[in-house]
Amino acid sequence: MTAGSPVLLGLDIGTYSSKGVLVGVDGRIVAQHVIAHQISMPAPGHVEQDADAVWWGDAQTLIRTLLQGVDPARVVGVACSAIGPTLLPLDERGAPLRPGILYGVDTRAGAQIDAMNHDLGEDQVFLHSNMALTSQAIGPKIRWLREHEPALWARTRTLTTASSYLVYRLTGRHVMDHHTGAHFMPLYDPRTRQWSETFRAAVLADRGLDLLPDLAWSDERAGVVTAEAGALTGLRPGTPVAVGTVDALAEAISVGATQPGDLMVMYGSTTFFVLVQTAPTPDPRVWSVGGAFPGQVNLAAGMGTTGSLTRWMADEFARELPTDQAYDALFAEAARIDPGADGLLMLPYLSGERTPINDPRARGVIAGLTLTHTRGHLFRAALEGVGFGIRHNLEAFSDLGADIRRVIAVGGGTKGRVWLQIVSDITGVSQEMAQISLGASYGDAFLAGRAAGVLAPEELQRWIQPAEPVVPNMAAKRTYDRLYPLYRDLYTTTASTVHALSQ
Repeated sequence: MTAGSPVLLGLDIGTYSSKGVLVGVDGRIVAQHVIAHQISMPAPGHVEQDADAVWWGDAQTLIRTLLQGVDPARVVGVACSAIGPTLLPLDERGAPLRPGILYGVDTRAGAQIDAMNHDLGEDQVFLHSNMALTSQAIGPKIRWLREHEPALWARTRTLTTASSYLVYRLTGRHVMDHHTGAHFMPLYDPRTRQWSETFRAAVLADRGLDLLPDLAWSDERAGVVTAEAGALTGLRPGTPVAVGTVDALAEAISVGATQPGDLMVMYGSTTFFVLVQTAPTPDPRVWSVGGAFPGQVNLAAGMGTTGSLTRWMADEFARELPTDQAYDALFAEAARIDPGADGLLMLPYLSGERTPINDPRARGVIAGLTLTHTRGHLFRAALEGVGFGIRHNLEAFSDLGADIRRVIAVGGGTKGRVWLQIVSDITGVSQEMAQISLGASYGDAFLAGRAAGVLAPEELQRWIQPAEPVVPNMAAKRTYDRLYPLYRDLYTTTASTVHALSQ
């Protein structure tokens, strides 16, 4: 790559960190940068982030850092992804009215889900949206906002999400991708791929659909960098900006999971699943949504607390060590313990659980604890608990006849192979990986190239170099096959207790 050759800028705002990357049109990495940040939990079940301080603030810092020593004229396209679906109300000037309300880990709208299912008919909502109302759905969170913060609601002029807010700050246009739009249910019609009047009043009352952004595909051009955004970021005004998407879909693109039958498993703060399909297979346990590219559909699912669980354990059980060393120590200790963690079993539901049980009142449970168990056993049990949860989701996909041809792993949890091996042993499924595993920001760079008109969809495969797959150990699988029914029973038998405790 020559010094003046064109580059693509990808930005991803995650739950606990933001990442940016400059990539050549040929897929080679020019520069990358990461910023850590936090979430806010102002009340039980409420999970938020500041849109300007975290989302837009991190984006500006990433861009300026990546452009150090790089002529902005070399950047021919920009794309952003972010945690999602999130809810952010904006006033008439486009300024945030409150912190953004996060995706399915925020469970505040349980009463609104119950009320909408009762008033509208649970079956009718599912038939309209191809999904059931869960904590992932934005419609009930909009209703929560209307009911609990009426003064703020009266000032709201736009309802947007994290990736769309970044695009707005860069281009001045409010636009949302179809994958995210589907989660704004029941306001989105997956058949027409437009906002729908059918259940508008149940969500927006007397307000209109003009509160919502335009809809487009992730790789379409949203607009160009404005003079104001250029002054704040250092980008050249007029640079094309893609519509972008949620982080999970960008992660899928980053490892080439774009063909029918490709299933991406994202090991992040939460575990997310994206299966590319030729036609939707709706089921109340999971989510049927739009894909990245025109006409595509995805079957998606997501767990509530996975990487967040390992982070919590590192923070609480290895406080004497810096974060990186804490992870290294805990994974090393877990690797020395046999499958089954010497009789420990953990439900990883510390933030409730999303798919396939969709229970915001679920809680973490540790069963079988004795005085002989160590923190290494607890960490092993946590990794195995997530693995059992992944198996539960894969079984839900299989039950509804979804065609999975290959599984591709990506995300921070793929570093090292301990966790991946545990999951392959539990599920009996081989997991492919890519040599470049930067995650969503790398997928964003490809979307930037699409929006700029310098890349065709089929060129993504030139960017992806496969790594050695993780193959199941069948002896370990036999152990896990005996434990998996106990894992499923543990939730059933403790549900009433943890539901009472969650109050």
